[in-house]
Amino acid sequence: MNRINKPSSRIAVMLAAALALAGCDAATPAAEPPLAGAAIGGDFALINSAGETVRWDDFAGRYRVVYFGYAFCPDICPTDMQRVAQGLKVLAASDPGKAAKITPIFITIDPERDTPAVVGEFAAAFSDDIIGLTGTPEQIAAAAKAFAVYYAKGEAVEGGDYLVDHSNVVFLFGPAGEPLATLPVDQGADAVAAELARWVS
Repeated sequence: MNRINKPSSRIAVMLAAALALAGCDAATPAAEPPLAGAAIGGDFALINSAGETVRWDDFAGRYRVVYFGYAFCPDICPTDMQRVAQGLKVLAASDPGKAAKITPIFITIDPERDTPAVVGEFAAAFSDDIIGLTGTPEQIAAAAKAFAVYYAKGEAVEGGDYLVDHSNVVFLFGPAGEPLATLPVDQGADAVAAELARWVS
């Protein structure tokens, strides 16, 4: 059974504003990024596939694509991550300089099953450039709160498996960690690449 993906109310409002701006003039960049000034993001202390502590500030100076999901997700997360990876590949082909400034980050919302090795393997299945991060339940909860991400563990079925209901928004942040935009993964790799090209300078 597929889960229902719910953006938080704050994200929903910001997405509506982003769509409104995009509808004004799709050919010309807006004066400000759609998420400019939004209270999304912030410091976290998480664990990478090598078991090392990673903080938000470790990516200072880099554009960051951030997605919260989980490795055991049956459908949406793999699709979203594939489109992120493909979008970055499309951008690298057309503008390698911009692509080189971006770090894609996958953060699990299922730390019980997504160990450092698991998130590393999951991220690497899409691109060697994607950094997979996990942590304790408390660390994940703090990171999700900072990034306005909703998630809730579903009921276990026979065998102990379970789904995790969560918002599936792909965020783009600037070099100072400022929120810029969301990426249209539902529209495919070319749309992702175009949105990245629009805001990465």
